[in-house]
Amino acid sequence: KPVSWTWRYDQTSESIAFKVELAAGWHVYSQHIKNDIGPVPTQFSFGQLSGVELVGEVLEPVPVQKYDENFEATLDFFEKEALFTQKVKGSKGDVSGTLTYMVCNETMCLPPVDLPFEIKIEKD
Repeated sequence: KPVSWTWRYDQTSESIAFKVELAAGWHVYSQHIKNDIGPVPTQFSFGQLSGVELVGEVLEPVPVQKYDENFEATLDFFEKEALFTQKVKGSKGDVSGTLTYMVCNETMCLPPVDLPFEIKIEKD
């Protein structure tokens, strides 16, 4: 598998951390792709919230920006690993939704994936 996602609630920062780890040579795209020519940006769609609310938007680290042979354009993406974070407010509840991403290497892209997630929020 070229990509692995994990998620958890971090009580210290009061945020959900979505971590992606990528095999050598593979990358996923930023949520904020600056052109409209093809790659699917990483997207977080939140469903029904129970007992908590989202604060702001999903934050991401500074992406790598370079020319992508697959799309013949300069794009923003992440290699090796990246941590996306979503602040939440509330002391106990559930957050669920779907994470959509596309993974590519120098020669090909795999079809976009919709990955469901569910996270239990519990503060001590």
